[in-house]
Amino acid sequence: MRLPGMNFASITAFVWNDDLRRLTGVRRAVVFVLRVAHLLFRELLGGELNLRAMSLVYTTLLSIVPLLAVSFSVLKGFGFHARLETYLFGIMLEPLGPSGADVAATIMGFVDNVKVGMLGSLGFALLIYTVVALVQKIEAAFNFVWQIDRLRSMSQRFSNYLSVITIGPALLFSAVGIAATMLNTGIAQQIAAVEPFGTLMLYAGELLPYVLICLAFTFIYILIPNTRVQFRAALVGGVLAGVLWKVTGWGFAAFIASSAKYAAIYSGFAILILLLIWMYLSWLILLVGSQIAYFVQNPKYMTLHRVEFVLSNRLREQLSLQIMYLVGYNHMHNRDPWQLDQLIEYLDMPDEPVSRMLNILVKEKFLVENIEESGTAYLPMHDVDSIRLVDILTAVRNAGESRFLSIEQLTPVTAVGKLMAEINASNETLLGARTLKDLILSMEHEDGSVDLLPAAGG
Repeated sequence: MRLPGMNFASITAFVWNDDLRRLTGVRRAVVFVLRVAHLLFRELLGGELNLRAMSLVYTTLLSIVPLLAVSFSVLKGFGFHARLETYLFGIMLEPLGPSGADVAATIMGFVDNVKVGMLGSLGFALLIYTVVALVQKIEAAFNFVWQIDRLRSMSQRFSNYLSVITIGPALLFSAVGIAATMLNTGIAQQIAAVEPFGTLMLYAGELLPYVLICLAFTFIYILIPNTRVQFRAALVGGVLAGVLWKVTGWGFAAFIASSAKYAAIYSGFAILILLLIWMYLSWLILLVGSQIAYFVQNPKYMTLHRVEFVLSNRLREQLSLQIMYLVGYNHMHNRDPWQLDQLIEYLDMPDEPVSRMLNILVKEKFLVENIEESGTAYLPMHDVDSIRLVDILTAVRNAGESRFLSIEQLTPVTAVGKLMAEINASNETLLGARTLKDLILSMEHEDGSVDLLPAAGG
């Protein structure tokens, strides 16, 4: 691999001009790393993730005690509550130095003062709402990274969020406890007495916290965004974010240890200022890791400037007809209904435009959502022989209009109004009474054979 002439224009062309999907080998790895480095630098200079990380710091300050109180109530049943403060300091607040232990003790003191059984129905409901609102804010930030406008439904929020908040910490502590128990067994000690296995086990024990952090980030990237995230993409983002988080923690701890001026300037508020800065850096790193996962899964969108998925009128109309065709085709041929992930994969389109079009078609009563265990499936709301193509196109063209922003609001211009009326009439004349069934049957040949589409998701 040979770099072109080392000037700014040629370096920019080398990094950004090629589609990452078409690169292979060392060049692909180098270009990917350089793009990630550029994105990190751009976000640190004031990108949108910067603002969202700041927002999450404020939300975390308001919600951290209720969040830990809910998790604490479950961990107490498993017998892990006594170790919560140790892990809180060791994993989250260690970069703050000796003062981090005081912060952890203070937070745990607030948590201990929250008596869930004495809150009453209203107090308990507000406690749960505060926790769900925090995770909802986190989901909104992750959805922004994945360019998704929709949040989970209210029922999904409570079920999914509370499962992660209550069961997740218990599973994490259980995994740590099982690993520690296995290392203390007689067989493990006999193996440790033999070199080089003893040294390897020692290194493995020191490496375990870092592995757990990377795995925790990985599962956050899979579970939080309201879309299907591939494990490979989440793992790459989780590993890079975990390593960056630990390196930043070391640097932050070194900064605190080598600088005493902040305490002289801010006095008793110094630890609060440092806590806010560390929380901001932690959220920023977590969001950047999610951004990396997004680009690993969607390398074609890893561009110099953020890609905005704005559909043209032509693309909106064709996308709506293709979705209706696919859904109607499977319905007519008694196939499994299409789901969102399958449509995205088949159409080779980003998540958000497809979701937006599906929402329009559902709102206009052309499609109906069917909630299944594997996801949301889509079916025609009416018989395919009663859905007129001209009605689909008209609904898509009118989507988004309201009494505040519509054609009727415009000051009329006679010539333009006449022209638009002629265009609408020509559509009616061209399509006539053609229905979705007619469009589907247009694939049939004179000999009776049919060009079959792949099965949903195929």
